Amino acid sequence: MGAKGSLARQLLGWQLVIVFALLGCVTVFSVIQSNESFQDVEGRRMLSVAENVAATPGVRENLENPFRRDPLPIFAESARSLSGADYVIIADPAHRVLTSPDPSQLGQPMPLDESTVTEGRSWVGVIDGSLVAHVPVIADTGNIIGLVAAGKATPGFFEAIANSPANALVLLAIATVLGLAGSVLLSWRVTRQTLGLEPNEITGLVEHREALLHGIKEGVIALDQQDRVTLVNDRASELLALPSDCVGVAVDALDVNERLRDVLTGRASGVDQIVLRAGRVLVINRLPISRHGRALGAVATLRDRTELVVLREELAANSRATDTLRAQAHEFTNRLHTIAGLIELGEYDEVRNYVDLVSRAHDDWHDQVSARIGDSAVAALLIAKASVAAEHDVGIRLTDDSHLTAVDEQLSADLVTVVGNLVDNALDALRDSDSGAGGDWIEVAVRHHPDEVSVVVRDSGPGVAPEIATEVFAHGFTTKAAEHGGQRGLGLALTRQTCKRRGGSVEVHSFTGGTERSGAEFTARLPIRADRAKVAT
Repeated sequence: MGAKGSLARQLLGWQLVIVFALLGCVTVFSVIQSNESFQDVEGRRMLSVAENVAATPGVRENLENPFRRDPLPIFAESARSLSGADYVIIADPAHRVLTSPDPSQLGQPMPLDESTVTEGRSWVGVIDGSLVAHVPVIADTGNIIGLVAAGKATPGFFEAIANSPANALVLLAIATVLGLAGSVLLSWRVTRQTLGLEPNEITGLVEHREALLHGIKEGVIALDQQDRVTLVNDRASELLALPSDCVGVAVDALDVNERLRDVLTGRASGVDQIVLRAGRVLVINRLPISRHGRALGAVATLRDRTELVVLREELAANSRATDTLRAQAHEFTNRLHTIAGLIELGEYDEVRNYVDLVSRAHDDWHDQVSARIGDSAVAALLIAKASVAAEHDVGIRLTDDSHLTAVDEQLSADLVTVVGNLVDNALDALRDSDSGAGGDWIEVAVRHHPDEVSVVVRDSGPGVAPEIATEVFAHGFTTKAAEHGGQRGLGLALTRQTCKRRGGSVEVHSFTGGTERSGAEFTARLPIRADRAKVAT
């Protein structure tokens, strides 16, 4: 791990490098601009000096007479001192220097470089680091009788900076200060946003986070402020059956059921929210995330409770079987006590009549179910439920048009789940209702159609309000929960899941009978051929 603050120092260093590089470019640009300005202004001035010297009558006369050239240095020096030029040189037509501030140049060829002065045209340019203006001296006859050169040394780099306009230097200084201040501020801000962590520490945290998220058994899904998926680990993707490209997609745009959307987006609040998804029973907890009072999103954790719920359902089934046996034992005990009492009283004819009555009532229901329900598992379930219903003084009956032939094992198991849950739900509704009027009943209709089996369970309970007709399935409510606002088990939700897995449906509505009390009617449709492409949502 690096020392704290080294990231800030590195950022500050790189920012300073960038700032100074930009300042260097600006400086070079200023120098170039200063040199161009110097060449433009001083070039015209040197050209004017050289033209004035070349146009001086005394210079012409002395150049035309080779024996009277001694006064030429006076003209050249006078022009140099008055103009501020570094030198003024006069040369003969053969380019030999006649006058120069540097005695070593006398008699030497005057440097011309690319000058056009020999062609009779003036020229301004840079020769040997000096800005030079060449002007020919032309006699009245039109011949070139001499050359005049006026020059000034070009400024160096720092001298060009010093010669830059004052405003440019001030702006350069301001830019330097702003660049340094901005670099320090950026370094401080980056350090604050990274919580003082170094790059290797941040990399380690990311690696540990990835290992943690993808290694834990629970599912984790993160959402931003717009309820878009920002992170999902492998377990959550598996539990929710999400596509691999779900990151960045809004929850409402995912192909999931409404219940799951409500929980993930926070529309359904609370802890340990139960959701059915892809044949699994999931428990989801959503935790909003905020910092300094600003909402950043939410994180939801998912736990698979399918096995636990299956075990609980099995325990509930065993409990229901125990209740059924207890109800039957209680019923048989009462009958035996009645028979024993009649025998003690010597009412043997009454004993025979009572036994015939009990046997006939039991056989009537058994024969009724056996005649209309050809599937042994469904028939046994209905016979057992009759004993439980009788214990609670609830009558159970089978409609005259009920008919079911033998079906395959999977459909038989699904029918047992649907019929059992709907009958249990009706019993709960009647047991917990406040009517107290007596004469409660449950009516079951099982109809075998060519393509599907329909199950209709009606009861004389309080019914289901239309506004929560969908919620009783989505949230796993019973009719008691729908009536009083409480939440019960997953019976109705599992019924809906079973129907949708086969490609069927289940719905509920309240009804009002003519002479009978109003109640709830659940209608489930299970296709004979299960739609394997369906996934329980």
